[in-house]
Amino acid sequence: MCTDALRERFFDVLVTGDRVEARQVVLRALEAGDTAVDLITEMYWPTYEKIEKLFRNDQLSKLSHHYATRLLRVLADQTAGLIVPAANNGRSVLVMCGPRDSDDLAGQLAVDMLTSQGFTVHYGGGGIPNDELLAEIKTRKPTALLMFASGANDLPHIRDLIDTIHEDYPDRDMQVAVGGGVFNRADGLAEEIGADLWGEDPLDVVQSLVEDAHVRTESRPRRRRRKAAA
Repeated sequence: MCTDALRERFFDVLVTGDRVEARQVVLRALEAGDTAVDLITEMYWPTYEKIEKLFRNDQLSKLSHHYATRLLRVLADQTAGLIVPAANNGRSVLVMCGPRDSDDLAGQLAVDMLTSQGFTVHYGGGGIPNDELLAEIKTRKPTALLMFASGANDLPHIRDLIDTIHEDYPDRDMQVAVGGGVFNRADGLAEEIGADLWGEDPLDVVQSLVEDAHVRTESRPRRRRRKAAA
């Protein structure tokens, strides 16, 4: 099981770059009965958040951050192959993230969770110009656009994109969702910039998209976060 002790061990081996032991920790969790989704939600994401917080606060060296995020990315790739997707739910999500490697890792964890719930997902990563994103939205017509785990420097880019979506598609079917990153650190920010849905972690975002498929900014009451309601 993904106990606190196992998570602590996982963090320790990630920041020291111990690739062999990191795989052993994951195997111990799987042997104890955890699923791939359990690993993402109970081990990978909490550890990712801890690594990012320590790095932002200058409590983790750049080398340790690189060790951890690169090794976690490899493990996430391997775990994705263990996910058994639910039946296709007929909904599609276009996913973007911030420009850093660690943002891309967070986005991947969100994508894997969406895939597990039967969404069709296209993941573009970070650094995509807004005009290209708008063209892709027009072509693919996704049911949701998700921007996950971005930093404060990305906010003008995200805000401009959401403003354009609101202006160009006043009667839009597509939802706009955000999660992780700066949206966790600034309460009310997601709502302020016009997002329809938001979540603290990949599971929270997926639950929002599943449970609140009808919600649009103009008609949405403020949604309680899953963790706050638990």
